[in-house]
Amino acid sequence: MQTRTLGRNGPQVSAIGLGCMGMSAFYGAHDDAESIATIRHALDRGVNFLDTADMYGPHTNEILVGKAIAGRRREVFLATKFGIVVDPAQPQVRSINGRPEYVKSACEASLKRLGVDHIDLYYQHRVDANVAIEETVGAMATLVAQGKVRYLGLSEASAQTLERASRVHAITALQSEYSLWTRDPEGTGMLDACRRLGVGLVAYSPLGRGFLTGAIRCVDDFDADDFRRGNPRFQGANFARNLELVDKVTALAADKGCTPAQLALAWVLARDPHVVPIPGTRRRAALEENIAAADVQLTSADLAAIDAVFPPDAAAGARYPDAAMKLLNR
Repeated sequence: MQTRTLGRNGPQVSAIGLGCMGMSAFYGAHDDAESIATIRHALDRGVNFLDTADMYGPHTNEILVGKAIAGRRREVFLATKFGIVVDPAQPQVRSINGRPEYVKSACEASLKRLGVDHIDLYYQHRVDANVAIEETVGAMATLVAQGKVRYLGLSEASAQTLERASRVHAITALQSEYSLWTRDPEGTGMLDACRRLGVGLVAYSPLGRGFLTGAIRCVDDFDADDFRRGNPRFQGANFARNLELVDKVTALAADKGCTPAQLALAWVLARDPHVVPIPGTRRRAALEENIAAADVQLTSADLAAIDAVFPPDAAAGARYPDAAMKLLNR
């Protein structure tokens, strides 16, 4: 597996990481045994960058990842997140907490669930509008000084917030949704800020929540409790419009001799040498397909052809329902 530097002076990580969220939450039925096998297979194949969060489950995904990496901690660059607080009795009810005391208690809880003595990359999952970013990052910096965390990150933070946070402590990574159908980091100045500050951009949902694989053809492909059923991009006319876009990507991929998923990942990798996608999967076969994307080389003509059929803002529908969109720091 090829590697990339996460930011200008950050750590070396696999060029493609593994998002573990869907192994425990949001995407319907799951199989812990297969998920653990997939994580271990990823490590065998040189994919060392694993991504989880305390709210996935909640809590169960960190426990699963901890089981998967037991005995193999040195092979892993482990990222987790804090800040989204979920009420287990009402999973749809969420709040954001960036208070310093919560940062510290959340970290301790994640360390315990993961079964590790340190977290390689610790993100604030969402920015708390009621707590100055300087206070939150100051508490996160204390965790670095204590050896409980190695590097700091933010998720879905604006360019301005990233600037302010970077004055308190070096920010190694900014995680944001980024793919052919979500190009917000380009239009909001987020990607430019990362380049200016030497921050790596970690692209989550680089396959458009699975849509860019071409395998999803109708809403009935989802389990009844799959989060995507309530996502605007997977509903009604939006679904039909987005399916047309994916079919065009599929045709380009066929011409290139790769799968649409590989073309979509190769596009993300081509945006900047410090962009690292973390596609999620629960299956070893899909993991192998994703890994192979690192070997797909896109020419300037390929990139122009992709932009011609899938320009910025082409996707129909918001990327989250209204309540979730309001939690983004923009």
